[in-house]
Amino acid sequence: MSVWKKLVTAVKGGATEAAQSVVDSQAIRILEQEIREAKEELRKSDHARTQILAKCKLSQQKVDSFDTSIAEYEAHARKAIDTDRQLALDCAQKVSDLKAERETEQTYLEQFTQSEKQLAQNIQQAKANLRRLEQQVDMVKATESVQKAQVAVSSRHMGANSKMKTATESLSRIQEKQKLRGAELQAAEELAGDSEGSDLEKRLADAGIKGGQSSADDELARILGK
Repeated sequence: MSVWKKLVTAVKGGATEAAQSVVDSQAIRILEQEIREAKEELRKSDHARTQILAKCKLSQQKVDSFDTSIAEYEAHARKAIDTDRQLALDCAQKVSDLKAERETEQTYLEQFTQSEKQLAQNIQQAKANLRRLEQQVDMVKATESVQKAQVAVSSRHMGANSKMKTATESLSRIQEKQKLRGAELQAAEELAGDSEGSDLEKRLADAGIKGGQSSADDELARILGK
């Protein structure tokens, strides 16, 4: 391969990758638009099926009407055969004409019925495919949201988001300050309790009720008493 062909191939490859990157970045938006358009087409298909069903009903009514008329003229022919052969022949011809029309209408009815069945199957399959596509899009969107949240939370560890990192560092400092303040308040309460206890002990000693410094005479008396 010449250098020029290689260059052209490389340019085409780069253009393709760039185009794919653009498409991928807009994938959800494109799919959602496709889903909306597909739903609209399905709505039209449902309407078309309704029209075909209406034609089926009308065609069936015509076939039934032909059957009724054929039975009626057959009865006329049987009655007229003994009194008026020509009238009987005319009735028989009418039956023949009605049967031809009925056969044509029956062909239409079968075509309408087959078309309706095929359309119903296609619509059902299209709706099932569309539901699966919607589920996939919903899952992709939900996963994307979760992953964005995970990236935002973990970015302070990766250093990918300086604002998030700064905010979490500030949060840590605030927590440390709160811990220090809590310890200081606890220490102050303990010191206050000790001070109150010491004052009480001094008052009891002064009153000769508890504690106090034993005199040498008291100690000697205790020793001699043993």
